[in-house]
Amino acid sequence: MESIGFDFSAGQLIAGVDEVGRGPLVGNVVAAAVILDPNKPISGLADSKKLSEKKRNLLYTEIKEKALAWCVASASPQEIDEINILHASMLAMKRAVEGLKIPPEFVYVDGNRCPDLTCPSEAVVKGDSKIAEISAASILAKVDRDHEMTLLDKDYPEYGFAKHKGYPTAVHFAALNKHGPLPEHRRSFKPVRELLETI
Repeated sequence: MESIGFDFSAGQLIAGVDEVGRGPLVGNVVAAAVILDPNKPISGLADSKKLSEKKRNLLYTEIKEKALAWCVASASPQEIDEINILHASMLAMKRAVEGLKIPPEFVYVDGNRCPDLTCPSEAVVKGDSKIAEISAASILAKVDRDHEMTLLDKDYPEYGFAKHKGYPTAVHFAALNKHGPLPEHRRSFKPVRELLETI
């Protein structure tokens, strides 16, 4: 995997940004931005979805300790409903980049499009498997969003959020049909919207 960090030849501080949570029916879409420190290498960085929960949690702590800068940000279910999930994802990534304590001079974005940033950026398809900065960002975003779902599970244990993390599983659909949508559900998403129309 390519680790970019500080490009001494070009004199650029480079960040990676990724988001987690486009597909779930509930909760925030969460994004993270990371500028790694080339003098403090982190081994084992990879697409967060390909790592075990234990490994993600260990890397989460190490990234926060060693990175030159990091920021986690989000867009709410209400924002998702208002501007749609794609634009909300872009908004969360923009917030994450703008929240970095060190402004990056270039940003690599996971996916096929970039948010509206004040610095140059490039979209990289499957970037979380190719660029270390994006991998680190995906890990921070994934761990934080999973934690949000664990907290929501404590408030509403009947929905099973700790297990399915809000994704549209059979268990989630069954709980939705039995108990109805929560304020945290994304009301513009078809399964939730259709259920609301029957109430």
